[in-house]
Amino acid sequence: MPALWIGHVTVTDEEAYGKYARLAGPAIEKHGGHFIARGGRFVQLEGRERPRNVVARFPSVEAAERCYHSPEYQEALSHARGASERELLIVETSE
Repeated sequence: MPALWIGHVTVTDEEAYGKYARLAGPAIEKHGGHFIARGGRFVQLEGRERPRNVVARFPSVEAAERCYHSPEYQEALSHARGASERELLIVETSE
């Protein structure tokens, strides 16, 4: 089953986070992921608001997990740590 990688982000260091973004996209694509939402308009109905929200679709939960743990994504993530506050989850879809 396909899966969604959903990130909610507050960027605290634009320059460092920009390095993350430049490296994360190719890592996600390498593992079969593609972005379906990336920082667009949103309406916060409940919970903590984060100004940047990202959704990527992967072929499976396992593919999304492999991406997260891959050397390419971990290299990207090293630039996001300390440059953002974030929550990231993977959820399997019904379609």
